[in-house]
Amino acid sequence: MSAVSDQLVTFAILAYLIAMISHAVEYALGNVRAVSAAPARELVGADVGAPGGPVDAPAAPVAAETRRSRSAQRARLAGRLAAGITVLAAALHLGALITRGIAAERMPWGNMYEFVLTVTWIGTAAWLAVLVKRPALRRLGLFLTLVMVLLLAFAELKLYVQVVPLMPALQSYWFIVHVSTIVFSSGIFLLGVVPAVAFLIRNGYEQGKRSFPYTLARRLPAAAGLERLTFALHAFAFPVFTFAVIAGAIWAEAAWGRAWGWDPKETWAFISWVVYAGYLHARATPSVKRNVATWIAVLGFLTMLMNLFGVNFFFTGLHSYAGVE
Repeated sequence: MSAVSDQLVTFAILAYLIAMISHAVEYALGNVRAVSAAPARELVGADVGAPGGPVDAPAAPVAAETRRSRSAQRARLAGRLAAGITVLAAALHLGALITRGIAAERMPWGNMYEFVLTVTWIGTAAWLAVLVKRPALRRLGLFLTLVMVLLLAFAELKLYVQVVPLMPALQSYWFIVHVSTIVFSSGIFLLGVVPAVAFLIRNGYEQGKRSFPYTLARRLPAAAGLERLTFALHAFAFPVFTFAVIAGAIWAEAAWGRAWGWDPKETWAFISWVVYAGYLHARATPSVKRNVATWIAVLGFLTMLMNLFGVNFFFTGLHSYAGVE
């Protein structure tokens, strides 16, 4: 089962990559600009206006409109194909998690490799749920699939470990309670950073900025919609994340005799909690501009990355369960 899981992860990465390319095709075709053409000049001659004389038809505008229509159809087809392949990638991704869990005879959250696999799948599943409710946001799939390809490839190349039994310190029912809520909220935060970054780029574009990267936002949905989605995702994930931190403290009290010891993982979890709480507070404060609040959300995700990767690679503590050297 372990070998099957590894193969499914590889196929999932390839599927996400194909979906990303399809989204890129949709994005590129959607950027095709109309070619303006001047009306054809009338022929000047002795027989102008005579019955049966040559008269130029305005064919150029019609041809341009036909090209635009064909490009729009191809863009829609590429977008639908990308969405379908993303569903396939998510199914392969889920299969990799299930077979990994069967091989390990436990929930597949025992090390950083498995944690990243689970968080990325949660992010993809949440994205597909958003896409069902709001199909107009489909072009964000380009950025979502890019994130999936990068994270899964990094997990395969740098984080992979063989299946091993769960270490004694993690053999507790709190493992299910604490880690499941952490991976769920982390997956939603992962999805939430996509519209957050897209909003910052699109908002600059709507304000007249035309330098890179703002030019990438020409075909993105309106900034206001992206900002509302960012807030909705973070408002949904934050209470779950808060419960996960509290559950971790309760588990620490039972396992180590103290609820909080400023272990590096605990410290960065607290930092992430404060930053995300700051984002929600800023978002609810009318005097704080939306782009300022959104930058705080992006900062929150960076602290999550630090807690996931930086703490495991650069610090040693009671939460050193990464499984990699």
